[in-house]
Amino acid sequence: METASETKLLGTAPIGKLVMKYAVPSVISLLVNALYNIVDQIFIGQGVGYLGNAATNVIFPLTVIVLAFSLLIGDGAAAYLSLKLGEGRKDQAQRGVGNALTLLIVFGAAFLLLGVFFLEPLAHLFGATENSLPYALDYGRIIVLGFPFVMIGTGLNSCIRAEGSPKVAMLSMIAGAVTNTILDPIFIFVCGWGVEGAALATILGQILTFAVSTLYLRNPKILRISRRDMKLSLNTSKTVMGYGVSSFITQIAVTVSILVANNMIVQYGAASVYGPDIPLAAFGIVMKVYQILLSFMVGFGIGAQPIVGFNYGARSFLRVKKAYLLAIGCATAVAAIGFVMFQFFPQAIINLFGSEDALYNEFAQKSFRIFLMLCILSGFQTVTGIFFQSIGKPVKAAVVTLSRQILVLVPATLILPVFLGLDGVLWAGPVADGISFLIALILALFEIKHLTSQHAQEQEAALCAEQG
Repeated sequence: METASETKLLGTAPIGKLVMKYAVPSVISLLVNALYNIVDQIFIGQGVGYLGNAATNVIFPLTVIVLAFSLLIGDGAAAYLSLKLGEGRKDQAQRGVGNALTLLIVFGAAFLLLGVFFLEPLAHLFGATENSLPYALDYGRIIVLGFPFVMIGTGLNSCIRAEGSPKVAMLSMIAGAVTNTILDPIFIFVCGWGVEGAALATILGQILTFAVSTLYLRNPKILRISRRDMKLSLNTSKTVMGYGVSSFITQIAVTVSILVANNMIVQYGAASVYGPDIPLAAFGIVMKVYQILLSFMVGFGIGAQPIVGFNYGARSFLRVKKAYLLAIGCATAVAAIGFVMFQFFPQAIINLFGSEDALYNEFAQKSFRIFLMLCILSGFQTVTGIFFQSIGKPVKAAVVTLSRQILVLVPATLILPVFLGLDGVLWAGPVADGISFLIALILALFEIKHLTSQHAQEQEAALCAEQG
C-alpha cells in the first residue's frame, strides 16, 4: 500500500512536477480517445469517401452523449476521491468510487438498449441526409455495441488517474487506440467492410481499454473497492455526479451544438453552391480535429485536478492557485499552436482525410479559419471550468462550461445564418469563444482573490497559534 506516500506527494511535491506527472498521461489518454474518431475519419475518407465521413459525423453526437455520462460519473468520482483523500477520509473515497462503478454499469446497459432500438430516429435527429443515412446506420449499429465498454473503461480511467496511477490510465487508452489503428485499414481495405469495418475496429479497441481498466481494480495503489462500497447510496451518488457536472455539461453541450450546427448546415447548405453533404462532412472533420486540441486543454485541466482537489481539501490555498495558473499557461500555449495550424495550414490537415474536389476543399478551409478563429482563448475557459469542478463548486463550473457551448454558441448558430447564410454557422464559433472567455475570466479573478484571502487567513491563524 502506498497511501501515505501518494497523498503526501500531492501536498508537498513541487507543483510543476506534479502537474506534469498527472497532465501528460491525462493528455495522452484524452488524445488517444479523440484519435479513435480521427483515425476512423481518415481511413473512411480514404476508403469510402466524404459520404462515409458525413455518416460518422451523424453518429458522433451519440458517442459524445455516452462519453458525457462516463465523465459525469468518472470525473465526479475522481474529484470526490481527491477531496476525500485530502480530508483524510479514505473510507468515503472508496464508497464514492464503488458507487461510481455501479452507476457506470447501469448507464452502459441503458445506452446499449437506446442505441439498439432508436438508432434510426436518432440519426435523423443528428442531421442525416438521404445520401448519408445508410452509411450512418451501418456504422452506428456496430458502434452502439461498444457503449457499455466505453462507459466503464472511460469512467474508471478518471478514477485510476486520481488514485495516483495516471500511467495505467494512459496505457489502457493507448492499447485500445493502437488496436483500432491496426485493425481499421485491415477491416476497411483488406476485408472490404467499409464503415462497418471501422466501427468494428473501434469497439474492439474499446473492449481492450475496458479490460485493462477493470483488471487494475484487482491491485490498486490506494483504494480497495468492496461490494459494500458498490451498493448505491443516494447522497454519495448525488455528490459524485455533482462534482462531475462540468465534464458532463462540456460533452452534452458539444452534442447539442453539433446537433444544431448539423441541421443548420444541411438547411443552409442545400441553398448554397456546396449542397448539404459537402458542408456536413467538412464541418464534421473540423469538429473532430478541434477535439484533438481540446484533448490537450482538458488534459492539463484534469491533470491539475488531483493536485487542486487534494490541496483545497487540505486548505493549502497557495498550492491550489499555483496548480491552476500553471495548467492555464500550458493549455493556452497548446491553443496558440492550434491557432497557427488552423489559420495557416488548414489544407494540410484536410488532405489527411482524403482528396476531394475544389468545392469541398474551399469550404473545409473556410471552416477551419473562421470557426476556430479564437480557439486560442479556449484553453483558459476549459481549464477554469475543470478548476471549479475540482474545488467542489459545480454551479460555477457549469456556468463557465455552459457559456461557450449552450448560452452563446447555440443561439449564435441559429441566428447568424439568417443574415450570413451558411457562413453564419462558422462565425458562431469565434463569437462563442470570445464571450465565454470574458465570463470565465470574471469568475476566475474573483476566485483567485478569494484563494489569496484564504491563504492570508491561514497564515495569520498559524502565526497566532505559534505566538499563543
